[in-house]
Amino acid sequence: MTATTVRPAGGSLTAGQLGRWTPITVLVGSITLACLITLLLGPFNLGLAAALSFAIYQGALFAASAAVEGRRRATDRLMTGFIVGAFLLALVPLIWVAGTTLVNGLGRLDVAFFNNSMRNVVGEGGGAVHAIYGTLMITGFATLISVPVGLLTAIYLAEYGRGSLARGITFFVDVMTGIPSIVAGLFAYALMTLIFGPGAVSGFSGSLALSVLMIPVVVRSTEELLRIVPNELREASYALGVPKWRTILRIVLPTAVSGIVAGVILAIARIIGETAPLMVAAGFTQSVNLNFFSGPMMTLPTFVYDQYAYRGVPPEAFVDRAWAGALTLILIVMALNLIGRLIAKRFAPKTGR
Repeated sequence: MTATTVRPAGGSLTAGQLGRWTPITVLVGSITLACLITLLLGPFNLGLAAALSFAIYQGALFAASAAVEGRRRATDRLMTGFIVGAFLLALVPLIWVAGTTLVNGLGRLDVAFFNNSMRNVVGEGGGAVHAIYGTLMITGFATLISVPVGLLTAIYLAEYGRGSLARGITFFVDVMTGIPSIVAGLFAYALMTLIFGPGAVSGFSGSLALSVLMIPVVVRSTEELLRIVPNELREASYALGVPKWRTILRIVLPTAVSGIVAGVILAIARIIGETAPLMVAAGFTQSVNLNFFSGPMMTLPTFVYDQYAYRGVPPEAFVDRAWAGALTLILIVMALNLIGRLIAKRFAPKTGR
C-alpha cells in the first residue's frame, strides 16, 4: 500500500496564508488613514485616532484573512486583535500614571527630600524623611502581625478545616476582604481609645488598621496556593510515616513558598498606599517620630494628601513635594516586588529533570 502525500493547493507550503508582513502593512495603513480622517474632522485627537486605527485594522485584516485563509483563521486573527487591544488599553492608565508621577516628581527627588522633615518648614525646602520612616515602620509591623496570622489561618482552612467552623472562618475572611479601609482605621482608633484613652493615635494603631486589611488577602492567596499543591506529595509523605504537621512544614509549604511570597508582596502593595485608615489611626505630624507606641506618625500617603490638600505659599512647592512623595511610594512598592521575586526564586522548589 502506497502512502499518499497531501500537498497544499498551488504546490507551495505558504499557499492560502497571508504574507509575513501583511499585518504590519495593514497596521501602518490603518494608522495613516485614521490620522487623515481625524484631521479632516477637526483638531487632531489622539484617542479618536487610536480608536479609528484599531477599528480599521481589525476590519481590513479580517477581510484580507477571510479572502485568503478562510473564515476560521480570520476569526482567530480577529479575536487575537481584540485580546491584544484590551491588553494595550489596560496598559494606558498604568503608563500614564507612572509617567506623570515620574515627570512631576523627579525634579524634587533630591538629597534634601530624603534627609529633612517638614518641621518648621512653611514654604520651599523640607522633605519626607519622617513619612518614609513612618511608612516603613507601620507597614513592616503590619506585615509581622498579618503574615503569621494569615498563614496559620490558611493552613487550617486548606489542611484541617471541616464543618461549620471552617465555613464560618471563610465567610468572615470574605467579608473582611470587602470592608472599606476607613472602617479598619476607625476600628483601630476605637480599640486604642478603649485601652489607652481618647486621642491615642500612634504608629502601632496604624499597623493594627493595616493588618485588618492585609490578613484576608494573605489568607485567600495562601489558601488557594496550598490547595493546588498535588495530593500525591502529601500521600507519599504519609506513606513514609511522616506526621501531618511535618508534611505541611517540610513538603506543602516549601512547594508553595514562591506563590506565598508573591501573595504577601501583593498584600503589602495593597496596604502601603492606604490613606484613610492612617489619617484616623496614625494621625499627622511634621517631625520624625520613632516612638512606635506614642504620638502621631506620618506616612507617605498621608504626607502626599497633606501637601496637596493644605497648600501654602508658594503652592508650587507643596505640589512638588506631593508628587515626589507619590514617586517615592511607587519606588518602594517596586523595590518590594523585586525583593519578593528574588526571595521566591531563591526558595522555589527545583524542577530539574
